Amino acid sequence: MTKAITLAISLIATPASADWQINMNEGVTALSREIFDLHMLIFWICVVIGVAVFGVMFYSIFKFRKSKGAVSEHWHENTTVEVVWTVIPSFILIAMAIPATATLMDMYDTSEADVEIQVTGYQWKWRYQYLDEDIDFFSNLATPREEITNEVAKNPNYLLEVDNPLVIPANKKVRFLITANDVIHSWWVPHFAVKKDAIPGFINESWVKVEEPGVYRGQCTELCGKDHGFMPVVVEVKSEADYQQWVTDQRAMKLAMAGEASKEFSLNELIAKGEGVYNTACAGCHQPNGQGIPGAFPAITGSTIATGAIDTHVDIIVNGKSGTAMQAFKEQLSAVDIAAVVTYQRNGLGNSVGDSVQPNTIKN
Repeated sequence: MTKAITLAISLIATPASADWQINMNEGVTALSREIFDLHMLIFWICVVIGVAVFGVMFYSIFKFRKSKGAVSEHWHENTTVEVVWTVIPSFILIAMAIPATATLMDMYDTSEADVEIQVTGYQWKWRYQYLDEDIDFFSNLATPREEITNEVAKNPNYLLEVDNPLVIPANKKVRFLITANDVIHSWWVPHFAVKKDAIPGFINESWVKVEEPGVYRGQCTELCGKDHGFMPVVVEVKSEADYQQWVTDQRAMKLAMAGEASKEFSLNELIAKGEGVYNTACAGCHQPNGQGIPGAFPAITGSTIATGAIDTHVDIIVNGKSGTAMQAFKEQLSAVDIAAVVTYQRNGLGNSVGDSVQPNTIKN
């Protein structure tokens, strides 16, 4: 009883800190504002209809109640009434359909885009491929695991931060081709009024034209697996000049990575780099300590793969394992990353095989 009273007092004394916003975002694009205006128009039409209908109903209930001796009227097939209650709703629906159709046409008009990007959902990350540029990267959750496990305080962008945000130019029409590699995901950025399902084997289209530079955040809104809540979307909108500089930097980074794949790394260098790759790409399933989840995801610690033949270990990471949740990482990780994570798994997480693999071997 004492505990119950204490809990009740604490709940009363501590005000809830939830966001009380009940309306949709107006957004930061012309299209999102058009959608918001349509939403408000339909809302107020519904309010007027509701007030009128319930007003007449409550007036009739009060005015013609039985206690005042009212006797119900019996009539049937009143043509005038039937015409009125058919024609008026028809006009209301037409009045609502005209602006709704215009907005829908704008939403689905993906023509004449300045930038085209393919967005592919993976469990549990996004892949962005710029179809007009030689740019291709994955975007992973960047929230520190210590925050997720409540070991440290959570930052304001908790679960809404990534290592590689999608970058687009301001005042340019960007067309998105949205699909998935494994299960159904959904790419959603509220301030853009863009929410499209990412379906394997199918491509959905959407577009955005953001007027001002800034950072905008969203999430996957389809229940896509156990880490569904750890699949954020972050879009960084840059000015045209900054965007072109970013494109140049990405090309230079790709050349540097290609050169790095030919470099010979020491065992300690591979282990250090592999730990970061493991925490980003592997820990979600196999756990940060390598113990896995019994019955769902196998342990890395002491496994026959991580302590057996290195070729078999490399093969399962590169090509995955059919019929299981083990993905093929040949498109998701660079040769350096694969070499590093293989080496880390064999010499960390309680394993100490003592061997390593070089990026050049993976590349070949």
